[in-house]
Amino acid sequence: MTQRKQYPLRVDSALWEAVEHWAADDLRSVNGQVEFILRKALKDAGRLGSKEVKDNDGEDCGQALGDKQ
Repeated sequence: MTQRKQYPLRVDSALWEAVEHWAADDLRSVNGQVEFILRKALKDAGRLGSKEVKDNDGEDCGQALGDKQ
């Protein structure tokens, strides 16, 4: 298993609430959802290299958001 880093994150309460709702819709924890969003953004920006990007559940990040690949 990959070693995880801990980082305190301060965000606007409305933003946090939106992430909570999205996480609930996707049946993820809020922490898992934040990691999913970060991985998706890094993948879309071409910052993760050529390896396939998976979320915590092993689901392809692009497919989870409905991207056609």
